[in-house]
Amino acid sequence: MIPSILNSVKKNLGIAEDYDVYDNDILLFINGVFSTLNQLGVGPDEGFLVEDDSAEWDDFLGGDPRKNHVRTYMFLKVKFMFDPPPTSYAQEAVKELIREHEVRISIQREDAEWTDPTVLVP
Repeated sequence: MIPSILNSVKKNLGIAEDYDVYDNDILLFINGVFSTLNQLGVGPDEGFLVEDDSAEWDDFLGGDPRKNHVRTYMFLKVKFMFDPPPTSYAQEAVKELIREHEVRISIQREDAEWTDPTVLVP
């Protein structure tokens, strides 16, 4: 697997690593997805920012293989924003995959970090 977040997303989009014309657009979408992941409770509390191809997946995932579905979610979201499917049927199919990954990401986070809301903290 490609360790660089930007380069792995570019590969998924069918863009060569050394072709940087769309990098600013792709980075905008990547960072938007990281904001969404932060709202879902995944990643560092202070958020995560990718500015170039030096940020790696392990920087965000911490080497935890249980969070690998975050990569797929990133690819689906960025692909949908950068190059959406041409038909409404395909768009709805991708939206459903994105929603499924959001649910799975939330379930994974809750399994790992769930706090009982009924317990009072002194």
